[in-house]
Amino acid sequence: MSADRPAPLVPDDVERARELLLGERRSIDNIDAALVHLLAERFAHTQRVGVLKAAHGLPPADPDREQQQIQRLRSLADEAGLDPVFAEAFLRFIVTEVIRHHERLREEHPSSPEQSGPSGPASS
Repeated sequence: MSADRPAPLVPDDVERARELLLGERRSIDNIDAALVHLLAERFAHTQRVGVLKAAHGLPPADPDREQQQIQRLRSLADEAGLDPVFAEAFLRFIVTEVIRHHERLREEHPSSPEQSGPSGPASS
């Protein structure tokens, strides 16, 4: 037997591996469900932020806030043992979608010029 190849599994080992795999997949499915619910809750809040921005003539994007959030999430990811580059890419994906929603809201509900003001709450 080559040192590069694992020893062949006996049927009991294969069955045990399948049981462990099933348990891990159940956990992954539960986490995925939780992520979907958390994202739905997050988007409900960002939708309200978008309505406020549109009503008051504020820009859909807030680059300063977005940069703060990226730095915060990268730090949290690092502390949690998650790749900070992945965490940043994930946040950027979400923020891009949020900004798209905010732009749509601005088009649907244009504010009057007298309501315009400085950049307000974050888009994320």
